Amino acid sequence: MPEEKLPDTKALKQHLIDPEICIRCHTCEMTCPIEAITHNEDNVVVDADKCNFCMACIPVCPTGSIDEWRVVEKPYSLDEQYAWTELPEQQEIGATNGDEIEALDEAMAALLADAHKGAGGKSKAPASAAKPSVNLYNLAKPATAKVQGSYKLTADGSGADVRHIILDFGGQPFPALEGQSIGILPPGTDKDGKPHLPRLYSVSSPRDGERPNYNNVSLTVKREEHGVCSNYVCDLERGDEVRVTGPFGSTFLMPDDASAKLLMICTGTGSAPFRAFTMRRQRVAAGMSGDMVLFFGARTPDSLPYFGPLSKIPEHLLRKHLVFSRIPGTEKEYVQDRMMREQEAIAEMIIDPNVHIYICGLRGMEEGVEQAFSSIAESAGQSWSSMRDAMRDEGRYHVETY
Repeated sequence: MPEEKLPDTKALKQHLIDPEICIRCHTCEMTCPIEAITHNEDNVVVDADKCNFCMACIPVCPTGSIDEWRVVEKPYSLDEQYAWTELPEQQEIGATNGDEIEALDEAMAALLADAHKGAGGKSKAPASAAKPSVNLYNLAKPATAKVQGSYKLTADGSGADVRHIILDFGGQPFPALEGQSIGILPPGTDKDGKPHLPRLYSVSSPRDGERPNYNNVSLTVKREEHGVCSNYVCDLERGDEVRVTGPFGSTFLMPDDASAKLLMICTGTGSAPFRAFTMRRQRVAAGMSGDMVLFFGARTPDSLPYFGPLSKIPEHLLRKHLVFSRIPGTEKEYVQDRMMREQEAIAEMIIDPNVHIYICGLRGMEEGVEQAFSSIAESAGQSWSSMRDAMRDEGRYHVETY
C-alpha cells in the first residue's frame, strides 16, 4: 500500500508488538522495508524513530500481535520494549490533546482497514484452554534437542517431501500445548554474515508428547527448494542435535472442554496442529465421540501428510473430508468446494456456541474459505462477518496462515 502520512501532533501514536501473543516468527522483521522492526533474545519490537506507519508488516503477521498501538507523549524506547513480558496500559494523555488523538485514531483506522483486507485478525485463546508456557528458551539460551526419529510422510514422485520429525529434550523441560509452535535455529549465517533467525514450526504432537509421558515433541516439515531451515531439518538424522527456541503462541490453542466441538480446515503442513488436537482427543476421549470435523486439502493422496494414519481414525472421533486438487481424470476440488457441498452441516456448526473454528495453512487458502463461510452463513440468513467477529471475541475463531 502507498505510504500515507498521519497528522502532526504533540501526542504520538506508537506502533508496538504484544509480547504475549507474538510467536517470534520474525516475518514482520523480514517484511519491514525500512528495518524498523528488530529483536533481542526475548522480544521482537518496533523502533519508533524509524517506523513510518507504512503497514507492510500488518497483513503478514499470523497472530495479530503486530497490530498494537498506544498514544504516548514520549515513545517507549527499544530497551523498554525488549524487557516487556506484556504490553503496558494506555497512558493518561493531557485533555488538550484530545482532538489530535481523535484525528490520529481516524487516520490510523483508515490505514488499518486497508492493511487488514484478507487478514485473519487478532484472535483470543479459548476460555477453557490451558495456560501456555511461552518463550522459555530464546536466542541467547536455546534448548538443545536430539533427533529421535525422522520419517518421510509423502510418497516418492508425489512432488512433495514432507517429514515427521521427533525431537527429544532429555532433561530439559519443554512444555508445549497443542497449537503452539517452536523455533528451529539453522546453523550458519545469512548473506550479510548474521546468524540465521529461527524458523517457526507448529507442534504436531499433544501436550504429553509424541510418546506419552516422554519429553519429546514432533514437527511436520515440508522441504522447500531454497528453504534454509526446511532443508536443514529434513536432512537431520537420528542422533543429531538441534537448537530450539520457544515454545510460542498463546491463542491458537485447543479448548480443554470435552463439550467443545472443533471445525478444522487446513492444507498441507497446516495439518500439524490438528494432528496434535486429534491425538489429544484420542487419548482423553477414551472411545467417546470427539466432536471434531476436518477439511484437509492436498494435491493428491500421496502428497497429503498422514494420509494413512488419518484414514484409520474412527469417524465418531474425527469426521474427515480429504480433498484433492490434482488427481488425474478428476475435476479439481479445494477445501472451500467441499465446504459448500457440506454447507448444511457447517451451517449447523457455526451457530452452535460450543463450536470452535481453526484455519491453518497457506495464506492463499484463506480467501476461498472466507467466501465459503460467507455463502453458508448468508444461506442461513446470517452475516458471516458479524458471526466471525463475535466468535473471535469469544475465543472461538482462530486463523494461522503463512
